[in-house]
Amino acid sequence: MSDGRLSVFKTYKLYVGGKFPRSESGRVYEVTDSKGKWLANVPQSSRKDARDAVVAARKAFGGWSGATAYNRGQILYRVAEMLEGRREQFVREVADAEGLSKSKAAGVVDAAVDRWVWYAGWTDKIGQIVGGANPVAGPFFNLSTPEPTGVVTVLAPQESSFLGLVSVIAPVIATGNTAVVVASADAPLPALSLGEVLATSDLPGGVVNILSGATAELAAPLASHQDVNAIDLTGADAALAKELEIAAADNLKRVLRPQAVDTGDWAADPGTLRLTAFLETKTVWHPTGALGASGSSY
Repeated sequence: MSDGRLSVFKTYKLYVGGKFPRSESGRVYEVTDSKGKWLANVPQSSRKDARDAVVAARKAFGGWSGATAYNRGQILYRVAEMLEGRREQFVREVADAEGLSKSKAAGVVDAAVDRWVWYAGWTDKIGQIVGGANPVAGPFFNLSTPEPTGVVTVLAPQESSFLGLVSVIAPVIATGNTAVVVASADAPLPALSLGEVLATSDLPGGVVNILSGATAELAAPLASHQDVNAIDLTGADAALAKELEIAAADNLKRVLRPQAVDTGDWAADPGTLRLTAFLETKTVWHPTGALGASGSSY
């Protein structure tokens, strides 16, 4: 067998609406490792790509938010299974993206898989934590239940290309929202590969949409988009975050500002902050029936 065969390079594409388009602009940009070695050409998404991703996320929202929390948990767990099956690929991509040794990259990938499992287990439990029956004076039941906010734009962490990425995507979809994700600009390969995993899991197309390119260029139209309900500013620097907050105020988007943990240890216990960040509380009053001398008719 000849040793002179050509290398078959991997083609990275966007993940929008369950499909893998190239950028409609036709633009690409080079991605290099921590030492400047070329890794791949990836699509440089445009504003049109961002708008297409919002359309896909909105279309998927009804079915995803209407699914049972238990079913969402099953699907998130399936994603973890698929990630485990492609562990070696992600170890290689994380090592290249973050300048880590193979052993340290393996630890990051394992932590990311565990994080998916963590959030898979929360899907049918978060309602018990943040919802409940409220005491009222009168013959009424007063019940509060959490509901998803809608379409959420997620600016992924710039430095933590995989564990941080998983940590900001999983809680958004675990609670029934759909997501438009802007991957790390300099290290987008793990995010684009995650799209391939999501496509081969049971996750409906459009629930997660992944864009690569310049964070500021994509974040601006998403922050001002009237059909985006919330935005996570994790991957934005202070100046950009301030601009996006102003744009987001136009239609009263929920805004999750960059937190201290975002630049710290992503392996730390995530708690429930990100699960509750994009939930709305619906409160319902229901009459208990006539109250007689013996108490409630129920």
